[in-house]
Amino acid sequence: MIYILKTDLETNETKEVEVIGKGCWVILKDPTDTEIERVAKEGKFTADFLRAALDKEESSRIEIEGSEILIILDIPVINYIEKIKEKSVQYITLPLGIILNDNIIVTVCLVENKSVEDFVTSKIKSFFTYKKSRFILQLLLSVSNYYLKYLKQIDKTCQIIENSLHRSMKNKELFQLLSLEKSLVYFSTSLKANEALLEKMLKLKFLKQYPEDEDLLEDAIIENKQAIEMANIYSNILSGTMDAFASIINNNLNMVMKILTSITIVMSVPTIIGSFFGMNVMVPFGGFRFGFLTVILITGAITGVVAYILAKKNMF
Repeated sequence: MIYILKTDLETNETKEVEVIGKGCWVILKDPTDTEIERVAKEGKFTADFLRAALDKEESSRIEIEGSEILIILDIPVINYIEKIKEKSVQYITLPLGIILNDNIIVTVCLVENKSVEDFVTSKIKSFFTYKKSRFILQLLLSVSNYYLKYLKQIDKTCQIIENSLHRSMKNKELFQLLSLEKSLVYFSTSLKANEALLEKMLKLKFLKQYPEDEDLLEDAIIENKQAIEMANIYSNILSGTMDAFASIINNNLNMVMKILTSITIVMSVPTIIGSFFGMNVMVPFGGFRFGFLTVILITGAITGVVAYILAKKNMF
């Protein structure tokens, strides 16, 4: 998909346009070869730069070739996994490519993402397509903010799962925690790569034209470092939580087995006595008028004594 935006120099109003021209922002989402060739031709870009972000394994980096600049950073994305009777949420990271030259800026990603959508829907203030360096910094800051937002969501989800684990003996919650732990690993790795990218961008001259631009970059670096710390803290907490609750689930299972074993022992008493008196031989109370009632009472008494002994030993 291709989407083109341009800010009017007189009114500072950003609108969708059909033609790729100077001062435009071209948004590519999972583009076809035809769309890539069009942007490369009309915007005078290298096609390889436009395709770089389409590789899911591409790491954060920056390249400068003539008047073209390629910036690739990892962005957080919510991945919905369909399972039987339920929908599971996992957080992953994907590369976002930012390519610019003297006239045009292009963003390329495999999926829709909140960081880009916020600009399209005018949620970001003071955004103008012709201010390319400031737009890049605003986008970097937005990405860092979404990392922090998703990390907080992961923490809340972990707390909900922990509460259900107190009453559970199943593996479902542990699998959910494992999925979140995997998400934190993705975040931590991508944030560290983004940190190196941001530090490198701080040294580039094209981002030092305006003092406010430097402030935006510093804010993005601070938010990114905060996200790294949060990801590491949550990862350590989650790892310990999984170990603790794995033991809790085993303990809950042992408690159930202990109760079932105690019930089996208590129920075996009347079974043994009933089997004894059901034999075709001479047995006590055979000729007694109230023999059956006597056996029932004796059985009840013995069963009660056994149950009392097991209860005193906390077997129930």
